[in-house]
Amino acid sequence: MDTESTKLLATAIVMGIGTIGPALSIGILASKGLEAIGRNPEATGKIQTNMVLAIAFAEAIAIYALVIALIIKFV
Repeated sequence: MDTESTKLLATAIVMGIGTIGPALSIGILASKGLEAIGRNPEATGKIQTNMVLAIAFAEAIAIYALVIALIIKFV
């Protein structure tokens, strides 16, 4: 394997592994948030705010993986 194909393989692995965790966590967060809203509709505002904030933090991990993948690919 030459270095270019190795870089592409490493980039694919980083993006694959780096997005599994955030994808699962966002799914679990949304599921539990909707379940909580279903049980207590009066608290929708507080639950939704916290849910969106937690989803943003989980998404940040995927963005870090993207940055690392881009560094591997272009450096």
